[in-house]
Formats: sequence, C-alpha cells, structure tokens
Amino acid sequence: DGDLKFSLESVKKLKELMDENRHVNPHMVVSMASYSPCDEKDLPEEFQPLCKTEDASMVFERLNQAVQDDDLCEICANAACTGCF
Repeated sequence: DGDLKFSLESVKKLKELMDENRHVNPHMVVSMASYSPCDEKDLPEEFQPLCKTEDASMVFERLNQAVQDDDLCEICANAACTGCF
C-alpha cells in the first residue's frame, strides 16, 4: 500500500480479524467506523507501526479489500507478478 509492504500471510490474518468483527451479533450496534484492528490482540506484529499513523484505518481497509477474492491466485496477489490469467 503505497510505500508500505506487508506479507501476504499477515494481510490474510488481518482479513480474518476484520471479517470476524463484521460478523458480530447483528443486534449489537457497533459502528465499523469506530473499529480498529489495532485493538486486536492477534494483530500481526508488522502492523504495529501502522497503528501509530493517522491513515491506519484507510490502509487496513485497502489491505482487506486486496484479499477479498478467495479465488485469487496468491502469485497474482502481488502487484509485481503477472501471468496467472
């Protein structure tokens, strides 16, 4: 994301954490705007410096979107790779 680089495994873990939070009891009123993966005890260590930045929530959302397609070839998940399709 920009000049930031994170391992694919860490981004997948981030997706799991964010998806778990989105599927909380639907009767609870929890705003996703107030949710931060930085509050998760299982957040991969490499995201800790990102948590100290102002745009962390936007970066987390973009990273989460980058791994939404379950059928995405892992090689092509890296923007520098080509040839999966």
